[in-house]
Amino acid sequence: MKRPAFRRKAAQLSAVAAVAALVLTGCSRASGDDPAPPAGSRARDLTYAEDLRISDAEQRLVARCMARHGFGYWTDRPLSLAESRPLGYVQDDVRWARAYGYGSRITAEEDRARLRNPNNAYRKGLTATRRAAYDTALDGGRRAEALRTDVPGGGSVSKRTGGCDGEAERTLYGDPRTWFRLDTTASNLRPLYVGKLLHDRRFTAAVHAWSACMRRAGHPYPDPDAARQATREHPAVQTRAEEARSFAAETRIAVADATCAREVSLRSVGQAREAHYLARLDGEYGARLDAYRQVRLTALARAQRIVPART
Repeated sequence: MKRPAFRRKAAQLSAVAAVAALVLTGCSRASGDDPAPPAGSRARDLTYAEDLRISDAEQRLVARCMARHGFGYWTDRPLSLAESRPLGYVQDDVRWARAYGYGSRITAEEDRARLRNPNNAYRKGLTATRRAAYDTALDGGRRAEALRTDVPGGGSVSKRTGGCDGEAERTLYGDPRTWFRLDTTASNLRPLYVGKLLHDRRFTAAVHAWSACMRRAGHPYPDPDAARQATREHPAVQTRAEEARSFAAETRIAVADATCAREVSLRSVGQAREAHYLARLDGEYGARLDAYRQVRLTALARAQRIVPART
């Protein structure tokens, strides 16, 4: 799917947004076995497993649409459910860390899958005329409808929607303008409060407690990001033996990281403090976030009729 093109003011948010994603992704509801929200509460967030199912359904819909246009299109599901788990600032699943470390081998597999993506080879093998028709069928080309919406905090974002990409989105999410507006809002709220969260006394106290725990375990890092970055300090190209040693070191640190995060309840503290700052935005964005969650729940119900859950 094509990514939206940001205008200048929105682009200025990108660095802050990257930090926000790094810090907070792991502080959100991520697993499929968390307790359900109380009856009568607002629409819930999706689990990562449910989010994957929507993504897989979108790919399946694109493939069906491309087939109707006379083109081949291969869906991409290279990873298992466990391997697809989002890895945020807080990672407190010790079993996952013991199996995957910080996910370096998963990332490498994803990179290899992108390089051998059959859609790229298929498109390159088409004639120039057929290639242009393929591109138009996939995303609508230059004649695709242009959507634009405001970004929380200032600036605007735009994207074109058309072809099979646009058809798949409409099937799952409904009106494209409404979905684009809701998705843009939900995806860009964190930069509005991440600075406050990073300096929140309760959150920083929990990070300091995590760091003390790590020092006792023989890994003196000030925060989880520093621990993770330390495991990447090796040559980009390694022999098989070097990679095995690097992964073993990565796993040791990741297991200690997850153990300490669980010991000091870093994830639950992060969740609570994020909820606190997000609640402050409720007056301006609460209704839109509720609508966003409801649209995604509807998309999930539709996806469940299209593809099985990833295992």
